[in-house]
Amino acid sequence: MKYYGLTLCLRDNPEIIEQYKEYHRHVWPEVTARLGDVGITQMKIFLLGTRLFMYMETTDEFDPLVDFPRYTEDPKAQEWDELMRTFQQRAPEASPDEWWALMEPVFEL
Repeated sequence: MKYYGLTLCLRDNPEIIEQYKEYHRHVWPEVTARLGDVGITQMKIFLLGTRLFMYMETTDEFDPLVDFPRYTEDPKAQEWDELMRTFQQRAPEASPDEWWALMEPVFEL
């Protein structure tokens, strides 16, 4: 098992934030199925203000550079991704080629 922490921001608009949360209360089943297909076994997203933090557990074979792009090969997953990006924006710390920015693990208990 591997694990990852990632971050990005939501647009600073209370209505947009509420819509984002509502979509995630009812994630499309094709999206959750596709996440499993690419090797993501557990995912949690946390919100503080506009900052999102995503925690993922994956199979040992999971490679973010390979498997995140594979996720959007599914038309319904791609549609979800495009919709979610209308609510999101890169974290200031993200590199130009990152959407969800990978975070460095610094402690484990």
